[in-house]
Amino acid sequence: MDYQSIFEGAIDQLKAEKRYRVFADLERIVGRFPHAIWRKDEQAREVVIWCSNDYLGMGQHQSVLGTMVDTALGMGAGAGGTRNISGTNHPLVELEAELADLHGKEAGLVFTSGFVSNEAAISTIARLMPNCLILSDELNHASMIEGIRRSGCEKKLFRHNDVEHLEELLAAAEPGRAKLIVFESVYSMDGDVSPIKEICDLAEKYGALTYIDEVHAVGMYGPRGGGIADREGLMHRIDVIEGTLAKAFGTLGGYITSTKAICDAVRSYAPGFIFTTALPPAIAAAAAASIRHLKRSSTERDMQQRQAQRAKDVLGGAGLPVMPSSTHIVPILVGDPDLCKQASDMLLEMHGIYIQPINYPTVPRGTERLRITPTPFHDDDLIDRLKTALTDVWTRLELPLSGPIDLAALAEEDEPVAHLAVPRSGG
Repeated sequence: MDYQSIFEGAIDQLKAEKRYRVFADLERIVGRFPHAIWRKDEQAREVVIWCSNDYLGMGQHQSVLGTMVDTALGMGAGAGGTRNISGTNHPLVELEAELADLHGKEAGLVFTSGFVSNEAAISTIARLMPNCLILSDELNHASMIEGIRRSGCEKKLFRHNDVEHLEELLAAAEPGRAKLIVFESVYSMDGDVSPIKEICDLAEKYGALTYIDEVHAVGMYGPRGGGIADREGLMHRIDVIEGTLAKAFGTLGGYITSTKAICDAVRSYAPGFIFTTALPPAIAAAAAASIRHLKRSSTERDMQQRQAQRAKDVLGGAGLPVMPSSTHIVPILVGDPDLCKQASDMLLEMHGIYIQPINYPTVPRGTERLRITPTPFHDDDLIDRLKTALTDVWTRLELPLSGPIDLAALAEEDEPVAHLAVPRSGG
């Protein structure tokens, strides 16, 4: 058998469908974020990053960097192995305490990434509950989908943010059956927010456990950065809160917070936790420093929200098809995979602006887009330059300058992408 032809054919199929992904070679510059060095064909030039998940620029914050360096010099570069084999480095213990405090929970548990935390926690929690039924929002992230799949439990999908459909599914389940509702607070491709209160009401009415993914919201919302549930005063009603350290907190890793019993059960039963090397102490300490800072300071959140709103206003005012979003995420509709990739390439090569194209299967066919994430460091001048560049690219590609749009108008034409075998979201 010609094994190589199998893999080459798979790649050729992606290229034919305009879904082949190319990674830009970027070197961020501390103190000058969002500026970076882009390297291609042995040449280097400065560009501006407009799609980073380092939403608040905490990856370059001096207290975070200083803590990381000091801890690495004092404790070394690596963790030395799994926590079971090598013990738990003390900065990791302190980090889990900070996370539990952030979300008002009894305990926290840190993983090597947000993907691993969802996959390991969801699969373990559901598997430990006899005959568990999982009720999942149809637009949940690929990591949540994988956790559901690995649990081996029965699942039911409810239409995105549709609490009436969720109640229909809950009401149809056996009254005494174990039930787990898994959903996100901020959906990263559209920037919409889930009805957390209504979902909690249903969970209490039908005796279900709630699991919320706050990865795109932790650090960003709430008086101390606990996420959307923090902002809305609902953290105490959520059974398990999952988040990441790799976005607004600017470092690396994922986590859950919950009761001591749930966290201990996941720690004791989840292969994705047990058999994975722990986060290095320098990263754990840096993450804790970032969390502590954002618990005290709202300056970064306030500035980020201002710049995100200004970007929506300026880009929409220029006729660009800004999709509706109530959060910090600013999607601009292209609606064609080839044109989306062309737009991204032209922005980078002609204007020194990096925005990765978002194509199927991350989003439904026909809703391909550029996903923009302004930070406190994208000042008004950079927003104006972005508007000029995007308008130029739209004109060159003969894309319509129709102004802000309503994504619901495209819904009837979209094909379902829920719970695909391939990742839905790359965030």
